[in-house]
Amino acid sequence: MDAESAEPGTVRPGGRTARVRAAVLQAAGDSLAERGFAHLDLADVARRAEVGKTTVYRRWGTVTGLVADLLTDMAEQSLPRTETGSLLGDLRANARLVQRTLADPRQGALFKAVIAAATCEPKTAEALHRFYDIRVSEWAPCVQQAIDRGEVPEGTDTHEVIRATSAPLYYRLLTSGDRLDEAAADRAAEAAAAAARAGAYPRSTRPSGTRPGVSRSTPRPAHVP
Repeated sequence: MDAESAEPGTVRPGGRTARVRAAVLQAAGDSLAERGFAHLDLADVARRAEVGKTTVYRRWGTVTGLVADLLTDMAEQSLPRTETGSLLGDLRANARLVQRTLADPRQGALFKAVIAAATCEPKTAEALHRFYDIRVSEWAPCVQQAIDRGEVPEGTDTHEVIRATSAPLYYRLLTSGDRLDEAAADRAAEAAAAAARAGAYPRSTRPSGTRPGVSRSTPRPAHVP
């Protein structure tokens, strides 16, 4: 696969290509955090990254293509799951990781910008869904281990438990403006663990490949999970 036909950022894991990709994605993230999606401009990103405009346009093509690659990189660079030996301990570790990320001035602003863009940009929404799917799938085995230990009922939806852990923190980030601290993270983890133990997240029996409220014959709208 040559550089012209490859997907953005997938050519040669080392060397100049990797350095250029890292610089461009750093610049894109900085711009998103500072100015939002509406003002993200490939020429400005090239200037910030100190690379040629033609390189950025050739490899990423569009703003949405660049954001998609940024989200892919963020998912790849995220810390692996923590396994503490208990469901509550694992969910608390997950919640605190999310809390630290969203409370960081740069990262919090970046996520706000991407989530806002995902409400009206289908390709950005798809990239955001893929980012969360990767992160949820990384942590879901912690819930399966809790099932195996007998902490939560058989048939618990492992992915839903992880989503429920971080959901209150994203709510604070996007709507309430309440402080995002470790206490908030711990409360979210405790609530999700208690609900999981009570059987609140049974695995759905809906057809494979569909989401709640979405049939196979109905186009899936872009939305934030």
